[in-house]
Amino acid sequence: MTLEELVSEEKKVKSQKITTAVFIGMLVGIAVYAATHKGFFLTIVLLISSFLIGYRSSQNLKSIQSEISRRNTVQ
Repeated sequence: MTLEELVSEEKKVKSQKITTAVFIGMLVGIAVYAATHKGFFLTIVLLISSFLIGYRSSQNLKSIQSEISRRNTVQ
């Protein structure tokens, strides 16, 4: 990817942070409801999936930012 494409991708990922946070919040809310009404297994699955979604989103943004930083120092 070119530097301009990386900057564009970074902006896109940053704008998706709110959407990702809302989705994670919904998963945690469903997990709390499941813990109080349904059972334990569904709660664990939802919490692990919300953690993985957040972790992958964070890592994606960090990798894009580090690549932009690396290219800026080379030039």
